[in-house]
Amino acid sequence: MCVRSRALALAVALALLPASALHAAPPARTLTLSQALNRAVAASPGLTAADREIRAAAGRGLQSTARPNPELAFEVDNAFGSRSKRNLDAAETTLQISQLFELGGKRGARIAAASAEIDAARWDRAATRLQVLAETAEVFARAAGAQRRVAELEDQVADLDRLTPLLQKRVDAGASSGAEISRGRLATEIARVELGKAKAGFLSARRELAVLIGEATPSFARVGGDIRRIGAPPAFDRLLGRALENPQITRFTAVKAQRRALLAAAQAKAVPDITAGVGWRHYREDKSNAAVVSLSVPLPLFDRNQGGIYEAQETVAKTDAERNVARNGLIILVGRAYESLRASYDEARLLRANVLPVAREAYESIRTGYGEGRYTLLELLDAQAALSEASLREIDALIAFHSTLASLEGLTGTALVLSTKDKP
Repeated sequence: MCVRSRALALAVALALLPASALHAAPPARTLTLSQALNRAVAASPGLTAADREIRAAAGRGLQSTARPNPELAFEVDNAFGSRSKRNLDAAETTLQISQLFELGGKRGARIAAASAEIDAARWDRAATRLQVLAETAEVFARAAGAQRRVAELEDQVADLDRLTPLLQKRVDAGASSGAEISRGRLATEIARVELGKAKAGFLSARRELAVLIGEATPSFARVGGDIRRIGAPPAFDRLLGRALENPQITRFTAVKAQRRALLAAAQAKAVPDITAGVGWRHYREDKSNAAVVSLSVPLPLFDRNQGGIYEAQETVAKTDAERNVARNGLIILVGRAYESLRASYDEARLLRANVLPVAREAYESIRTGYGEGRYTLLELLDAQAALSEASLREIDALIAFHSTLASLEGLTGTALVLSTKDKP
């Protein structure tokens, strides 16, 4: 999955980076998507926890190979009693070492369960890594969109500011009333309010991105990339096939192997183990010695671990149901994300191809005509507002496109190859 994760990071980076940025160093204090992804992976506490869990599972795997320790026993019999056994004169001293021998494949099942647990932990780590990449790319897209919104509103405010001399000139010439200056100032101040909100939104997204890359406060002033680069997504069936290879689904293979091994261990537990011992006994009364040999086997009359076996069987059977739950949920999420991606792509494309050119042409025409006295200020402001609304709607669609793209790539676990026919 490392190869797919690198492909995901590269593809999303290429989707947002302009062509010139692929061969040029980023400006100072500008964070690129590839930098954000790399730093997010390095700083993610979720991945740190996943790495620790893999090591913990490896420790349990090491422990699973250990054999039972031998037991050393020391006994004193026929001592501290009465009459001839009052002291230690008739004492019998025994020193014995015993060893438990596991039967029924207990050790092998224990090792198999621990090995499968390590595999499951690694799949969980791969799924977590995809989530980190997708979340970081999504937040980066929102930050890039908020940055673009700020630039758009700054242009709008600057454009309105440039109207002031023209308004004053018309008033001085008697072509307009002084109320038009107040109306123009009102439109400018409203645009400044929207600009302030947009800046606050960018600061919020920048701070969120900083947290994801491990910074308490953002060390970057801007994010790099061109959010206007979009492309048609591939067919849904192809995405769905890739989604079913997501670590969130494939991990159940390791989970089922682990649970089968636990079932084997539960079944092996029903087989009694043997404890064998050998020792030395000393008879103080006549100063003689003798060997001691012992062999003990539990009789499985009452406890044959029936409940443990039944529990393990049901746990194994539950794995398929859990996998189907995860599979159905993933299909639903991929379907929603895909339709959202298609909708935002179509909206951005239509706005760019049909709405924005018309709105821009209308505004330029009315602006020119206003200077010639053919249009009123209200008509000019309406045209400017329509152009601004169309531009901001395109930005919203672009943010939705790239955010959904990041989510979809996280769900499918692979990079999406988009059509390059759509140019900014």
